[in-house]
Amino acid sequence: MRNHAIATALALALAAGAAVQAETLTIYTYDSFAAEWGPGPAVVAGFKAVCGCDVALVSAGDGAELLARLRLEGARSPADVVLGLDTNLMARAAATGLFAPHGLMLPALDLPIAWDDALFVPYDWGWFAFVHDRALPNPPDSFEALIASELSILIQDPRSSTPGLGLVYWIEAAHPGRAAEIWAGLAPRIVTVTAGWSEAYGLFLQGEADMVLSYTTSPAYHLIAEDDDTKVAAAFAEGHYLQVEVAGIPAAAPNPGLARDFLEFLLGAEVQAILPTTNWMYPAITPTEGLPQGFETLMIPDTTLHFPPEEAAAIRDRAIATWRDALAR
Repeated sequence: MRNHAIATALALALAAGAAVQAETLTIYTYDSFAAEWGPGPAVVAGFKAVCGCDVALVSAGDGAELLARLRLEGARSPADVVLGLDTNLMARAAATGLFAPHGLMLPALDLPIAWDDALFVPYDWGWFAFVHDRALPNPPDSFEALIASELSILIQDPRSSTPGLGLVYWIEAAHPGRAAEIWAGLAPRIVTVTAGWSEAYGLFLQGEADMVLSYTTSPAYHLIAEDDDTKVAAAFAEGHYLQVEVAGIPAAAPNPGLARDFLEFLLGAEVQAILPTTNWMYPAITPTEGLPQGFETLMIPDTTLHFPPEEAAAIRDRAIATWRDALAR
């Protein structure tokens, strides 16, 4: 009887252990977040330490590709969290019906815009900018100055990349009614259009172009991680377009409770403190100790440009068609 009891207890313990081991949080995110040099590994390690679960970080291209993949998979998707959409994609994502309310009471956020959304939780933000070498003679201070120059640029595809889409909206917001004209002028400056940010920035670092579409915070990486102050962001007189990155829970998430725990963790002090020097963006909540040394050197735009999610969704197709037609000529 005693041996039977021991065997039964052991079987129950093994079954319980298997059940715990089987609980895996699956996070869909973009390439640079999941990269070994991105925030993904540290965020996963930190959450695993508090959740007692396993975490699968699935890289699915760039931000816009995340939504495309989720739409393709629909209710069959194994994703518990989609991390890496932004305000330009939020209304489109919400319209799919594939996201559930997060149900969280969010803490006070340090964003340039007010935030009240039931589906998506912001975790970091930044301004788009063209990054160049400090030694570049006469860097442009506007889109028109860039057009008038002989400089070469690298950009991303707005159909797959959130920075690429951000540039489309930046031009629409900075030059209402003149987007086609601006794109026609920029077309000769464009060396190539990449699917995502990583490819474009890598080509820039290899010397393939004078400037690359990135963020005002990108020079912080070179300064802090490489002790290199040779990269700067060009300040444009029209202002710079804002990106707020968000995470959401699919309606068909296998582990919705665990997903909500992760979103709370994402806004916690541990993650918010590492995002500036891993994702190289401003955190949604400024750490108590402030931003890392080096961020005070970054260019701060005089004007923030931004379309609310619904307006961004309404003009998206037209804006992308304007971009496509200009580059096809």
